[in-house]
Amino acid sequence: MHRWLLILSLLSLPVAADEASRLQQAAFAPQLQHQNTVLERKNQSLLRYLWADVYAAAFYSEAQVSPQRALREQRDRHLELYYFREISRDDVIKAAWVTLERQHSPQVLQPLLSELDRLHASFIDIRPGDRYGLDYSQTTGLRLLRNGEVIFHSEDARLAQLYFGIWLAPEGLSDELRDALLAER
Repeated sequence: MHRWLLILSLLSLPVAADEASRLQQAAFAPQLQHQNTVLERKNQSLLRYLWADVYAAAFYSEAQVSPQRALREQRDRHLELYYFREISRDDVIKAAWVTLERQHSPQVLQPLLSELDRLHASFIDIRPGDRYGLDYSQTTGLRLLRNGEVIFHSEDARLAQLYFGIWLAPEGLSDELRDALLAER
């Protein structure tokens, strides 16, 4: 019975649009003003789950800094997600924890639990058209933005590395998305 409900609900989803039109809809800026630096969009891609477009993502770093180097050296960077679907706050938090626990040992996560809980407390249900940004600067730390407004801030560089890793580290949400965002161009 549950299988049929899942199949029927998936059939009711609109067919996935082509990637180019979805990226156009997301309208990621080619550059972002970031503190005293301009970040360039390095790559953009689409996350699909089964047949449904979930979100488009774009990765930004400094002009002469590759995406991989920006992560490795904790350089200024920005990851932006533009959502096409409603997603409950609880589902977002659950996916984050499943990924973090797959990527890291309890010994790595334990010292960051209070900051992770504080970050997750800033979440609300996602609606189509919402734009979330994960932003890191060596001078100001980690910021989470929802539709352009800062909703969370932490100066903990370990938290920034860990949370960017949900999308950009091995065993994250999607290897295909990670590879597309971190590709050298």
